[in-house]
Amino acid sequence: MIIGIDLGGMSAKAAILSEGKLIGKSRVETSAEKSVNDTALSLVKLCMETAEKAGKSFESVQAIGIGSPGFIDSATGTVVSWTNFGWRNVPLAELVKKYSGKPVFVTNDANAAALGEAKYGAGKRYSDSVLVTIGTGVGGGVVIGGKLFEGFRSAGTEVGHMIIRQNGELCSCGRKGCYERYASARALLRMTREAMAAHPESAMWKYAETLEKVDGRTVFFAMQKDDAAAKKVFEEYIANLGEGIINLVNVLRPQAVILGGGLSAEGETLLAPLRKFISPRIFVSEVEVPLDLLCAELGNDAGLYGAAQFAMEKL
Repeated sequence: MIIGIDLGGMSAKAAILSEGKLIGKSRVETSAEKSVNDTALSLVKLCMETAEKAGKSFESVQAIGIGSPGFIDSATGTVVSWTNFGWRNVPLAELVKKYSGKPVFVTNDANAAALGEAKYGAGKRYSDSVLVTIGTGVGGGVVIGGKLFEGFRSAGTEVGHMIIRQNGELCSCGRKGCYERYASARALLRMTREAMAAHPESAMWKYAETLEKVDGRTVFFAMQKDDAAAKKVFEEYIANLGEGIINLVNVLRPQAVILGGGLSAEGETLLAPLRKFISPRIFVSEVEVPLDLLCAELGNDAGLYGAAQFAMEKL
């Protein structure tokens, strides 16, 4: 039995992976105000509560896996940098091991989600898959030959920061034209608001009465009303999202690209036009090399599955 932890800026979730299922799900609040030591102790306490909730003894837990935000050196279990918490070179695996007495392994949270989907979710039929998560930014993870690919010192697969528009919009990373500036959920909201401001007659105003109320569903609602402005926003967004996926496919040629994040709930409404955009533009056609495009299945549990799986493979 392995405990997987999905560490976040406001909370940490944990569960035991036992025989391919998650049991004993628990949660604890996290905060940048807490010291590193206090955070490590709270994670160990969370693990003990998880075991108790699952009806298992903590002694029977073999290892702990953690999916953490930030740049992680998974070989040492060190959080090299996590901006939100101001962490630099935090030996997270070492600290949690010290207080728990268990082997501890740490990877990036997006990598954990990719591994979780690859082993237990939408990607379990494939040996090679790429997860693209659409949220405030664009994240991702790569699984090749059934193994998580992290790059040198685990610093790779930052898919949101490949350039799709040279000298484009300024990204928070300091470069211009990054994928996440055009394909994130935040980008879709920005495009929606701009279109609404330019088209006061649009049906988008019926869903979101003010620009502040715009959400990821606004465009999809208006498209159902055959709204021309909404369709134009959606077509542009699909092109932006598709460009990045084409780049990933041309470089890695996975068997499947899996879309995660809130927008993936749109299912075929999102996937069908994406396939239409991508298929004629990839370098090697799908006649020669098939490519599946699908939505993630595990939702918020992907990181828990992946963190536990990461620890299991490292044992």
